[in-house]
Amino acid sequence: MTAPAQSAMPKRHELPVEVTWRLEDLYPSNDKWEEDFAKARQLLPKIGSYRGRLTSSSQDLLGGLRLEDEISQLIERLFVYARMRRDEDNTAAVYQAMSDRATALVTDAGAAAAFMVPEILAAAPDRITAMISENPDLALYRHNLENVLRQRPHTLTAEMEQLLAQTREMAQGPQTIFNMLCHADLKFPDIRDEDGSEVPLTEGRFLRYLESGDRRVRREAFETLYQSYGKYVNTWAAIHSASVRKDAFYARTRKFPSALEASLHADNVPLSVYQNLIETVHRHLPLLHRYMAVRKRRLGLDSLCLYDLYTPIVKEVARKVPYSEAVETVAAALGPLGETYLGALREGFTGRWIDVLENEGKTSGAYSWGAYGTHPFVLLNYQENVHNMFTLAHEMGHAIHSHFSQAAQPFVYASYAIFVAEVASTFNENLLLAHLLGRTKDEAERLYLVNHHLEAVRTIVYRQTMFAEFEMLTHAKIEAGEALTPEVLSGLHRDLNRLYYGPGVEVNEEIAVEWARVPHFYTPFYVYKYAKGYSAAAALAQQVLREGEPAVRRYLDFLGAGGSGYPIELLKRAGVDMTTPEPVEEALRVFGELVGEMERAEG
Repeated sequence: MTAPAQSAMPKRHELPVEVTWRLEDLYPSNDKWEEDFAKARQLLPKIGSYRGRLTSSSQDLLGGLRLEDEISQLIERLFVYARMRRDEDNTAAVYQAMSDRATALVTDAGAAAAFMVPEILAAAPDRITAMISENPDLALYRHNLENVLRQRPHTLTAEMEQLLAQTREMAQGPQTIFNMLCHADLKFPDIRDEDGSEVPLTEGRFLRYLESGDRRVRREAFETLYQSYGKYVNTWAAIHSASVRKDAFYARTRKFPSALEASLHADNVPLSVYQNLIETVHRHLPLLHRYMAVRKRRLGLDSLCLYDLYTPIVKEVARKVPYSEAVETVAAALGPLGETYLGALREGFTGRWIDVLENEGKTSGAYSWGAYGTHPFVLLNYQENVHNMFTLAHEMGHAIHSHFSQAAQPFVYASYAIFVAEVASTFNENLLLAHLLGRTKDEAERLYLVNHHLEAVRTIVYRQTMFAEFEMLTHAKIEAGEALTPEVLSGLHRDLNRLYYGPGVEVNEEIAVEWARVPHFYTPFYVYKYAKGYSAAAALAQQVLREGEPAVRRYLDFLGAGGSGYPIELLKRAGVDMTTPEPVEEALRVFGELVGEMERAEG
């Protein structure tokens, strides 16, 4: 199928039904959603009946855990449906309201169940172990309970936990203010496009202008956007500092040495994993500098600026990739995973898991999401090009991961950690790249694909690690009693850009305020997971292509494991050890080989 030829953005009701997702698989109607919302409200007080007696017997503990699962599963479905309906058309007031109500319900549920962990921890550890032994039904919760017991040094009294749970909505203040200022209030002056016409500059269009072949357009977009952020740099710094202080407060309250260690503790990830990533990338910065030199030569520039980093240095193959072709190509690329994986993939392609086309009011970008008990869903805004074909492969990687996880795991372990979430998605991209490189006979197409891979490593491994280092440094300053002034934040970010991109790139002064526009900084210590996940995916994809069936079995077991183990352990079973530098080393070794191929192609 192809996008309908329309000059204006189509409205939601104008889209062919077969290119829309079927959210009726979650709720057949809004009335059914309302019924479950009322049911959830009725269930919430029941969790309180276990207060004070949760660990009095194995049966009470089992009952409390089962009730928590029932409530959580119900609220998850309510929340996912409301948010995805809103994402179909953000101008629809009814779904704005439903989304807000679902968000409040999540907060209320957290507060209602806040006593459970402290009560479990108040019991002697051997008592919890004995309960698991005496009640076979509790064996299901063994990993979950062991993980709770691991939190003992960082858990407060039941009253304090309830109080902290009630602060969570307030703690979202910095992120909420950032989103409103960035996406609702901040306006940019118009710029001139390649034809000299005045066109609006927005966050959504910024990358498109940076990809322009006209250097004046790139420079004008870059300077205009960052100068606009710079006008409010004191406000951005205040918001950013408040967010970092919030992270430090929660870490300090829970008796962690630092906010970084508090964040890593949730996934049982050693601090050395974070440190090894930064150290390994630092050792391989010369490869990035070589790639920057290739970019400079291919663009024919005397001076390579930061606004020159996104414009293609290899012209995209001039052919459209209709959605139907993208579906076929992705399926062929994932063929090495065998019929078990391909059967689920075909179900996703034909079962209306995917919302394919852009429409007026639709949330931009792409994601995969869903709720336990139904299939996952994928939101796209598909454009007919190679880049969007990679996006399809990426998001279906997430979707099939969720599909296998939910099929193999009970609700309590069906969700997987963010640390491993990007593995399945970028794994698919690696197999798609290998497939396309293996079949192309056209040198120009090959170079385009090679450069696509180089850009993925630059933006995911190098750039996200640079952001991870920025987060580590800013949090360390707050924890040392220092202030995050605009000068401090901008100085750190400017210096990191100089370090990472090297002496061959002119670090434009405007980039110093880039920290002000990065939304991921409001989810602390998140971005390093992109770099680690990409590296793990690259290693696993190579194992599947080299070893065949044994590696496929390990990988499918990993997809089905969900959250039944800690991320580092699950990846070790799949075949990669993220506590060592090797996976990142391997990803950057391949990066170096492809840089060499680009250098040789220059003659």
